[in-house]
Amino acid sequence: MQRYFPILQWLPGYKRTDLAADLLAAVIVTIMLIPQSLAYALLAGLPAEAGLYASILPLIAYALFGTSRTLAVGPVAVVSLMTAAVVGQIALQGSIGYLNAAILLALISGLMLLTMGLLRLGFVANFLSHPVISGFISASGLIIAASQLQHLLGVEASGHNLWELLQSLWQNRHSIHGITLTLGAGCVMFLLLVRRWLKPALLRLGCPLQLADLIAKAGPIITVISATALTAWLNLDTQGLRILGAVPAGLPALTVPSISLTLLEQLWVPALLISTIGFVESVSVAQTLAAKRRQRIDPDQELIGLGACNIASSLSGGFPVTGGFSRSVVNFDAGAATPAAGAFTAVGIALATLFLTPLIYFLPLSVLAATIMVAVLSLVDLGALPRTWRYSRHDGLALLATLLATLITGVTSGVIIGVVLSLLLYLHRTSRPHSAIVGRVPDSEHFRNVERHQVETDPSLCILRIDEGLYFANTRFLEDRIYAQMAAQKSLRHLILMCPAVNHIDASALEALEAINARLQDAGIELHLSEVKGPVTDALRNSDFLQHLSGRIFLSTYQAWQALSTRA
Repeated sequence: MQRYFPILQWLPGYKRTDLAADLLAAVIVTIMLIPQSLAYALLAGLPAEAGLYASILPLIAYALFGTSRTLAVGPVAVVSLMTAAVVGQIALQGSIGYLNAAILLALISGLMLLTMGLLRLGFVANFLSHPVISGFISASGLIIAASQLQHLLGVEASGHNLWELLQSLWQNRHSIHGITLTLGAGCVMFLLLVRRWLKPALLRLGCPLQLADLIAKAGPIITVISATALTAWLNLDTQGLRILGAVPAGLPALTVPSISLTLLEQLWVPALLISTIGFVESVSVAQTLAAKRRQRIDPDQELIGLGACNIASSLSGGFPVTGGFSRSVVNFDAGAATPAAGAFTAVGIALATLFLTPLIYFLPLSVLAATIMVAVLSLVDLGALPRTWRYSRHDGLALLATLLATLITGVTSGVIIGVVLSLLLYLHRTSRPHSAIVGRVPDSEHFRNVERHQVETDPSLCILRIDEGLYFANTRFLEDRIYAQMAAQKSLRHLILMCPAVNHIDASALEALEAINARLQDAGIELHLSEVKGPVTDALRNSDFLQHLSGRIFLSTYQAWQALSTRA
């Protein structure tokens, strides 16, 4: 039971000090989460209350099924943008069909994550390499920021990629609303100043580090409260400033989305992408925070926990959710001791939904746009491109391709292109693995590349080191490499494959080794292996390759040198 219900691991030892810490963290995160939830719901093209609904039951579900003590689950910017991009191609924004598709998307994502967790498929996230994730998040941040310019300028704009958004904004540039722009730009400047200068200023004044950090993170709350009060006092809504308006009070009702075969066909691939990206983001945050307290998380159980969160979000009228970086860091810094802090946060959001919605009636949309823009621009890391390119051209190309594909074609196709390109580049790289002819370092048992070091060699002996597992994609390369060496070294009598980096040999590579062994034997050359790992040796023993091998398997390359070299 503890395997599937981690709450049973920490609840029996729950202390009064844990309760105090969790309650304090819940109050702080609740205050931060309210404007975030509203903003990300609007980013997803949904009514503002959907963001609040997606922040209640999912937090309770994670407290039951999640393994991180400090992860805070809810709407996040990238997943909200992907939701808007997917659902916007199915139904018109603001329609019942649009809302139903978003709720169904959360349900499908939740069921996929739950199934993957039960099948222990957490490794699937490894197919999203860091360069792909980096390029995707940076491009998504730019698209999100561009999508919020319409609210910041007070104009109408639409589009699913950066070019469409900028083109739409340019076409409507003559409709810019002065008050909206002034208020929105002022909020952006204030938030940037708070983020950069407030914490150092408070520290210089003697404020404790943790308190200064929390006050600096409260910048969006101060902005929302001040702008809402100013709008109500000056009646700016009567002068053309767009406001949030009435948000229905009350807890969400149990919702079951309308399901059709057509909708399922349209949503299952985007749901898989959203699930995978959300899982990668969530696990990255959870592992980072857990390491700081010497705790651990279970990735497979996290799949179950996030699946339960998305199912709970769907049943309460919400949209796809995952673990958020900013709110999780605030939860951690505020001292949250257990996942109960998330459950208490859910109670706070529920109370806000019941009693505080009238207070946000005059909240300007431009202010919500400003908070989103400042938050997502921190995700943009264009400097990662030159850093990655200098280190690895393959990874740099994957990052650049994902970045450009996402900006040009949109978020869904962008991440697909990035993943496919990463896999192709991996196959290309491993199909031509690094290999080297090695020789013996004088007066030692070490062997190094003849092109890099002064080493001893033997005309009748060739030692070829392969620095990659042998599989179907690189068997032809191995054959060509050996046959070329055989033709170049006329006095060759023994060829040793040095295999310290060979972790596996698949059936195709085994066939290739048998062909190489036969051809070398016909030429009067013996094939030997050295430093073969135990699991690889076990696999070879399950075949008849060792019975046909013309040479021997040596424990070390030095033993092979002693046995075969005329210079030994």
